[in-house]
Amino acid sequence: MNSSVKIVVAEKISNAAVEQLKEPGWTVVTADQLDGKLTEHLESADALIVRSAVQADAALLQHAKKLRVIGRAGVGVDNIDLDAATHKGIAVMNTPGANAVAVAEQTLGMMLAMARQLCRADVLMHAGKWEKKSLQGTELRAKVLGIVGLGRIGMEVARRARAFAMEIVAHDPFVSLSVAKEQGIRMSSLDELYAAADYITLHVGLTPQTAGMINAASIAKMKKGVRLVNCARGELVNEADLAEALKQGQVASAAIDVFAEEPPKNSPLLALGNVVLTPHTGGSTREAQDAVGVQIAQQVKEYLKHGVIQNAVNVPSVSAEEYAAMQPYIVLAERMGAFLAQISEGTMEEISLRYSGHIAEWKTELIRNAAIKGVLNQALEEKANLVNAASIADTRGLRVHESHKAKASTGGAGSVISVLFKSSKEEHLVKGAVLRKSAPRLLQIDGIDIEAPLERNLIYVRNRDVPGVIGKMGTILGDHKINIADFSLGRRAGNGENGKPREAIAVVHVDGRVPDDVLRELCRVPAVEVAKAVELF
Repeated sequence: MNSSVKIVVAEKISNAAVEQLKEPGWTVVTADQLDGKLTEHLESADALIVRSAVQADAALLQHAKKLRVIGRAGVGVDNIDLDAATHKGIAVMNTPGANAVAVAEQTLGMMLAMARQLCRADVLMHAGKWEKKSLQGTELRAKVLGIVGLGRIGMEVARRARAFAMEIVAHDPFVSLSVAKEQGIRMSSLDELYAAADYITLHVGLTPQTAGMINAASIAKMKKGVRLVNCARGELVNEADLAEALKQGQVASAAIDVFAEEPPKNSPLLALGNVVLTPHTGGSTREAQDAVGVQIAQQVKEYLKHGVIQNAVNVPSVSAEEYAAMQPYIVLAERMGAFLAQISEGTMEEISLRYSGHIAEWKTELIRNAAIKGVLNQALEEKANLVNAASIADTRGLRVHESHKAKASTGGAGSVISVLFKSSKEEHLVKGAVLRKSAPRLLQIDGIDIEAPLERNLIYVRNRDVPGVIGKMGTILGDHKINIADFSLGRRAGNGENGKPREAIAVVHVDGRVPDDVLRELCRVPAVEVAKAVELF
């Protein structure tokens, strides 16, 4: 333990959190002691603790001569330049889940407000009106609550909803059926949840797959008179579509704490009486704010004293030289995981990785975590990273396996990663390699040889190997002004069974996102069995 340590607490945290940081020989400089001299204090600091106001960007970090850790008292790290911190060898930690109870309680409060018309009752009473008959409400008891996303907050909501004798149905492809069953939760597809739920609450992160997930099409699948709560991210909801559904009565009422634009100056929801609106206060309780401060103080202290990294968002446990060699394979593994998650259906149960070639002799934890990260971050509220991916997988009941194969049997590629993805409905196996030192490529999908780039926007197609399919696909994409950058094809070896066409796979690299209507049109080609968009970052 370093007996001389300096910690700069650049923003207000609780007194209890500051007390956590005190050790013999340590200096703690709090926000009210900085006197506008943050950069000067940072010159000699070992640790920096921030909330959301201080911008720990590259310019500020230039003054950090000996900084070892940045602690963010909260979840988001948008105000911290992770690349700059990583480059300087600074660990960055946050506090996921510390406000889970606060958000869950607000969610239930909003449900009660809608069920009992509490906001309208309050307004009428303050106006001197006694309208008891028009304020008859409904009970939460025996109603079906649909929870989209079973992370820390979703699980806390479920626990509280059970106390109201609600029936709970949830959608989260990254939570195992056994974990859900232990909590009395019935897992379902998103469409099944929409059709069954009297109340729907959102607790997922913002990804390309979840952005705008509540829209005219998804609302049409819901029960008439459904009630919606969003305490997650404003971008999950198309506000114009929700406003129209509220006017038409398809959605009876909504309770919204987060908005695409904050403050919401132009939201159509502001003019509607059947909407409960709060200014992003889901996690704003005294207890939650104290908790994030105490939690980050404990984490920073453990790192400074013992080198223990908790909830880190950027630090690999390898040397700089090892990390540089691994980086292309880390990218490959993450994209393979993301590819598998997006082409598969059902609740995920298992991820298995196999390494062959010279990488089989490496410490592969980072590569493994990259694949898990690629899978989980397709719909996960709590973002996985190279440090915490395996831990998140474990808490969600996902089985993870690794194996290493001798160098001699890798075939043409120097090193090959194989990833097997098993869900409740299907399983897929992909193999990939790094070509030309930095280009991640698929080599095989489910036993079908295919060399395809793992680049930003892809279309994955399974079809029967008959003449004309490629031409029809090209025509459809051309008609929709979608430019093809690469068209990779593969088909199963041998002849089809009983004279039937062989199975074939296409991976099409295109410029730009692929709209759902294009995928539906591709699926209408008689020989096409599956067409899915894949987005990689």
